[in-house]
Amino acid sequence: MAKHRRQSANTTARRFVAATAAAAGLGLLAPGAATAAEVHVPNTDISFNVEGIENVPGIANIPGIENYIPELAGQGTDFTGAALNDIVEQVKNHPIVAQVPGLAEKIDSIAAEYGYTSETVTPAATTTSGSAPAGSAAVSSAPTSTGQAVVDAARSKIGAPYAWGAAGPNSFDCSGLTSWAYAQAGKQIPRTSQAQAAGGQQVSLNDLQPGDIIAYYSGASHVGIYTGNGTIIDALNSGTPVQERPLDYMPIHSAVRF
Repeated sequence: MAKHRRQSANTTARRFVAATAAAAGLGLLAPGAATAAEVHVPNTDISFNVEGIENVPGIANIPGIENYIPELAGQGTDFTGAALNDIVEQVKNHPIVAQVPGLAEKIDSIAAEYGYTSETVTPAATTTSGSAPAGSAAVSSAPTSTGQAVVDAARSKIGAPYAWGAAGPNSFDCSGLTSWAYAQAGKQIPRTSQAQAAGGQQVSLNDLQPGDIIAYYSGASHVGIYTGNGTIIDALNSGTPVQERPLDYMPIHSAVRF
């Protein structure tokens, strides 16, 4: 695999933004120019091909992206600060990236380890004077929604072992994980999967929000937490640690919100 020449952050960032703007006018990459790269979901046995994802401008520069797309290993250039922020935001918004459940959130997570923070992305875009607009500090420090707090709590336990009847903090069964994650967000919900499915406000699958609970099978015998990106986080069964998996991995019974 060819090694890319290192460039300055500012020069490469400008080229990246220009390339992304051109791509945006064309939509998805032309089929004749695209190839299919294997995408692997970390901590699972799930992998699949996504046409053209390896050609998304700037994607190789996202720190840790090789954990999702192995063939990009060694192709990127290191970035920090505003240059990294611009790249992360542009890549997350690309239509091909949106085809991979949970990838945009994963990009947020791995880039954060290298100094990325969504609150500091292109601050000049909010004002023409070069100074931050009044009230911008309050916007950037707004508290995380309850639903997202639930998702973040559940995601922090990815890899934790399954144990029947366990409700954390070190091991979980399915409803033990959902009730524990809600408790971390300051909200108490019923303990069992059936009680959770019956106790929340029923919501349509078309109106799902992060933190909603998805119940599975005819008896609502399994539950998971919707992430907002077409995936859930759940504690599935013995021998399977807490994982993030596609929303429709199992037959859906209902969705509820607390």
